[in-house]
Amino acid sequence: MASTWVPDVSPDSPFSLANIPFGIISSQADPAPRAAIAIGSHVLDLKALSSHAAFDEVFPALKNHAGIFSKPTLNEFAALGRPVHREVRRTIQDLLSAETSRPEVLKDNAALREKALLSQQNVKTHLPMRIGDYTDFYAGFHHAYAVGALFRGPQTALQPNYTHLPVGYHGRSSSIVVSGTPIKRPVGQIIIDPTAEPKQPTTAPSRRLDIELELGCFISTPNELGSSIKVTDAEDHIFGYVLLNDWSARDIQTWEYIPLGPFNGKNFATTISPWVVLADALEPFRSKGIDNWTPLQGYLNEGKEANVFDIELQVDLQTPQGDSTTICTTSSKYLIWSFPQMIAHHSLGGCPLRTGDLLGSGTISGPSLREKGSLLELSEGGKKDIMLYGMDVRRFLKDDDTVILRGVCGKPGERVGFGECVGRILQATPP
Repeated sequence: MASTWVPDVSPDSPFSLANIPFGIISSQADPAPRAAIAIGSHVLDLKALSSHAAFDEVFPALKNHAGIFSKPTLNEFAALGRPVHREVRRTIQDLLSAETSRPEVLKDNAALREKALLSQQNVKTHLPMRIGDYTDFYAGFHHAYAVGALFRGPQTALQPNYTHLPVGYHGRSSSIVVSGTPIKRPVGQIIIDPTAEPKQPTTAPSRRLDIELELGCFISTPNELGSSIKVTDAEDHIFGYVLLNDWSARDIQTWEYIPLGPFNGKNFATTISPWVVLADALEPFRSKGIDNWTPLQGYLNEGKEANVFDIELQVDLQTPQGDSTTICTTSSKYLIWSFPQMIAHHSLGGCPLRTGDLLGSGTISGPSLREKGSLLELSEGGKKDIMLYGMDVRRFLKDDDTVILRGVCGKPGERVGFGECVGRILQATPP
């Protein structure tokens, strides 16, 4: 990968020239949300770039889509499909390369550089997509097994359907927020004494507030109602990926989830990282997922082993005192189902997926204790303390705790990453 002329691109930056993730920004000079890409410690304002007189010549795939980078979401750009995303990303990489073929456009254009190349510190990020629907899957094998073993024992840890189909549920798109948005502790019905009979719930703030480390996938091109997406075609329907924290109130969830699954224990908030890493940027980091020993139904058979990505994932917990501890390091390869398989199953019965729909992978955990992507697993069901820096401990989250998810792959100078996915817990509003 070539080097870039953009200043202050650290070798350890997740936003190298090899990445070029897309997002939505606003600034004091232009408060209207619009499209940008991240490069090192800067962003390239694509709305400003599109003001160049030769923009249509430089980006021929966008010639008939005037103003596409002035929109407040990336939906219209995502809907153009993967070939267009690929061409636009490659053109931006060329413009930002030290050996660019078009130096007059940006590299040697001081006026446009000043207008379009902005410090990340001087912009605000927003939700990158208008999210119509959100489906959360349960494809993290080690998480599914560990949680099942906690509640049902190791012999029946996995439900009989788990290796036959990608299990999922429909979440709330209305409570999906961008990184940095504070998260209010939810209130719900909880059981204070689980040994008492009959069970007597109390309405109160959650006492077992948790995180879930996930990868999110945005849909680009839709399918029609009544049609399905073949697993071998599903890659063409993917725009890109984000980090996702599916905040979970375990005590509310435990009391409510039978028989229809999660509801208020999940619907109060989901945080995503602001920069969408395009599917093409992750192609070099393909990996084999968890072996599935069950013969698959034909519609789920991808015909290839390297169907997931090996992204280094990390979770940090920062206490109200400012002390930070890395509580989890794992990899996104620990999935038993790929996103193409999730898409194929989701649309099997004719469900239309739409541009901007978000799919969550489910909690990603590895086989060892330090690779667990939830506090539920790290504390072994709330029974053991998680040791933090400064002689502090947690089993679940306290008010004013901050959780930071990170994900990156690639070598120094060519990192492909997501930046941070951050949320701080606020005190509950009394019921």
